[in-house]
Amino acid sequence: MKYLQKLKEELRPIYCLRAVSELLSWDQETYMPIGAASARAEQAAAVSKISHNLFCNPAMGELIGNAKAEIEDSQSEDAHLVRLAALEYERESKVPAELVSKLSEACSKAQTAWVEARAKGKFSLMQNELADVVSYTRECAEFYGYKDHIYNAMLEYYEPGTAVAQLDKVFAELRPHLVTLAAQIKEAQTQPHGLWKQKYPIKQQRIFANLISSSMGYSWEHGRTDDVVHPFCCSFSTRDVRITNTYKEYEPTRSLFTALHETGHALYEQGSPERWQHTPLEGGTSMGWHESQSRLWENIVGRSLPFWEYFYPRYKELFSEQLETCDLMQFYRAINEVKPSFIRTEADEVTYNLHVMLRYELEKALLDGSLQVTDIPEAWNESMKSYLGIIPAHDGEGCAQDVHWPMGLIGYFPSYALGNIRSAQVWETLRRDLPDIDKELRRGNLLLIRDWMADHVYCWGRRLLPNELQMQVVGAELNALPFVRYLETKYTDIYKL
Repeated sequence: MKYLQKLKEELRPIYCLRAVSELLSWDQETYMPIGAASARAEQAAAVSKISHNLFCNPAMGELIGNAKAEIEDSQSEDAHLVRLAALEYERESKVPAELVSKLSEACSKAQTAWVEARAKGKFSLMQNELADVVSYTRECAEFYGYKDHIYNAMLEYYEPGTAVAQLDKVFAELRPHLVTLAAQIKEAQTQPHGLWKQKYPIKQQRIFANLISSSMGYSWEHGRTDDVVHPFCCSFSTRDVRITNTYKEYEPTRSLFTALHETGHALYEQGSPERWQHTPLEGGTSMGWHESQSRLWENIVGRSLPFWEYFYPRYKELFSEQLETCDLMQFYRAINEVKPSFIRTEADEVTYNLHVMLRYELEKALLDGSLQVTDIPEAWNESMKSYLGIIPAHDGEGCAQDVHWPMGLIGYFPSYALGNIRSAQVWETLRRDLPDIDKELRRGNLLLIRDWMADHVYCWGRRLLPNELQMQVVGAELNALPFVRYLETKYTDIYKL
C-alpha cells in the first residue's frame, strides 16, 4: 500500500492549506480591519493558487491512479478516500490555476464591497465586484463541463448527484403545499403578540445562546463564537470548528435560532471521526446534508413545544421583565408566527423555502446569461412580490442581504431547501428509534439527539455521497412529503386550521 500511504501524505498539506484559506476568510468576516481588504484579497488568492497547483498537478493524478489500483476492498475507508480524491481531482484539474486565483481574489473584493452595500442598502456598491465573481464562476463551470444546464456544473460541487431537473421537480411539488398552507394561515386571524417591541439586552442573549450551544453538546475546547453581520459556521478541522452569531436588542429570536442553526452545523463537523482529519473524508458529505442538521436543530427541535417546556423557564429568568405576562403557549406561538418577511434568515418555516426558490431561479439565470448582474435588483423585487407579496424598501433587505454570491457560493442556495426536506425525513427516522424523544426534550436532554446523529450521520463523514448517505440513514430517496406532513401537522394545531 505504498502509493496509498504516499497519497495520504501528499493530501495532508493540501488540506492544511485549505484550512488556512478558511481561516483567512473567517478573520475577514470577524476581526480584520477594513483597510486590510486589498492585502487580504492577494493573500487569499495566493493560498488558493498554491493549494490548487499542489492538488491538480499530473503527478497527483498518477498517484491517485496507483493508489486506486492497490485497493482490494471497494467498501473500505481507504477505497472511499481514494474515490473522493479521484472525483475532486477530475473536477478541479480541469480549471486553470490562474482562473482559480482570479476567482478567489474577486470573491475577497466582493465580500468587502458587500459589507458596505448591505449596510447602505445599495446593490450598486457591489455590482461590479459581483459581476467579476459571476463571470469567473461561469468560466469555471465551462471548464467543469455539464449536461443540460450550466447550473449543474456548480450544483455538483455542493450536492453531488443532484441536477436542475430533479430540483425543478421537487420544488414544483413542494411549492403548492407551501402556498396553500401560507394562505390558510393568513386567513386565520390572530392577535399580534408584540413581544419583540421591547428591548432584550444583548448580554442576556449571549448567555442563553451559549447555554443552548453547550446543551446541544458543542465542544468549546474545540471551538469559539464571535459576532458577524451574516452568521456562519467555519471548520478548519474537526478539532477547530467555530460558530458566529449576530445580536439585535429588538430581535432576540435572531440570536436564539442562529445559535441552534450554527451549532447544528458545528456538531456535524466536530462529530467527524478524528482519524480523517485533513483528508477527503473529513466533515459533512454535502451542503444539503449539512443544512439538514442545522435546520433540524433550529426548527424541528428548537421551535418545538417539548423543547421550550424545559428551556422557557430559563429564558424567562433572563428576560423576566420583557416576558412577565407571557406564558409558555404565547411564547411558543410567537416563535412560530408565519408572516412574509424580507430577510431569508428570519423567515418562518412555511415561507422560508420560497426565499430559496427565488434565489435558485436568479442563480440559474445569472449563469446561463439570461439575467445580467445589473438587473438583479429589479428581478429580485419582482420575484419577492410574486412569491411573498412584498417588495423590499431597499437592497439591504433585498438582493444585497446575503453574502453567498460575493463569496462565490453560486449553487449553494438549493442546499437550504434540500436540508429542510431531508431534516424531516431524518427526524421521522430518529423518532422511530427514539419513541420517547418528546419526553427527553421536556427534560432538556439534547445530547440524546446529538448522540443519535453521531451514530447515524456524523460517523460517516464524507465517506458516502449524499444519495448513498440518504439510503444509509433514512432508507428512502429524497421525498418532500415528510416535510409537508411536519408543517401541516404543526401549523394546523398552532393556528387551529
